[in-house]
Order: sequence, then structure tokens, then C-alpha cells
Amino acid sequence: MVMEKEQENAEANEGVTEADALRKENEKLAQEIKLREAAITRLEQITATQNTEIEALKKSIEGAGERREEMEKFLAGAVAAYRKVLVGANPGVVAELITGDSIEAMEESVKSARALVERVRQGMEAEIARTRVPAGAPPRTTPDLAGLTPREKIQYGIGGG
Repeated sequence: MVMEKEQENAEANEGVTEADALRKENEKLAQEIKLREAAITRLEQITATQNTEIEALKKSIEGAGERREEMEKFLAGAVAAYRKVLVGANPGVVAELITGDSIEAMEESVKSARALVERVRQGMEAEIARTRVPAGAPPRTTPDLAGLTPREKIQYGIGGG
């Protein structure tokens, strides 16, 4: 009997120990759940904050895009006005040679156009120099009467010819 009581005590102690172990494990799991729920809540808050920031950045990007478009229109207007100024300031340059979509590009096209005009001018001056006619009328020479008949010579002498 003593053995039976000891065995019952051992079984009772074992049941208590097993129940205690299950309670401890249950408490541990409950704490883990609370920690994970807190982590989930924190991550949801971070996600919400990031979503808000993303929306703000999207609006900022849209605003920047609109400002960029406005600035491109302004730049196009400024470039067109500058082209008119360049055409007026360079009357020797054909207006069609002044091109470009930026001020720098137009400056380069004006330089190229001036160089082209200068090359054409030099070519024309060289051609004019080759075909230069002396100023005034050439000196008069007496006509060669050797090839004329006597009748033609008389007529020339009277002034009829």
C-alpha cells in the first residue's frame, strides 16, 4: 500500500508538474502573441506613415512635373524671343540659319552662320577680283582700215560709217 500511495503521489505530482508546465507554456505563448500583436500594430503604423509619405511624394512629383512643363514653355518663349533678337542683331545672316532649342545651341548656330556668310563673301570677292573690269572706257584706237575696200574707206572718211 505504501507503494500505491507513493505511486499516486508521484502521479499527482506528475499531473501537477505537467499542468504547471502547460500553464507556463500557455503563458509564454500568450506573451509571444502579445509581442507579435504589438509588432504587427507597430508595422501597421509604419506602413500607414509610409503610405502617407508616398502619397505626399506622388503629389510633390506631380507638382514638380507641372512646374517643369511651365518652365519648358517659358524657356521655349525665351528662346523664341532670343532668336528674334539674334536675327535683328545679325542682318547679314539668313534667319533660317539661326536654329536651336536652347540659347547655347542658337549661339553656336549664329557662329556657324557667320562663318558661312564670311566664306560666301570671300568666295564672291575672289570671283569679282578674277573678273574685274577696269574703271572707265577703254582707250580709243583707230580702226584698222587695211581690210576695207576703197569705197568703204571713202565712206568711212565722209563719216558714213
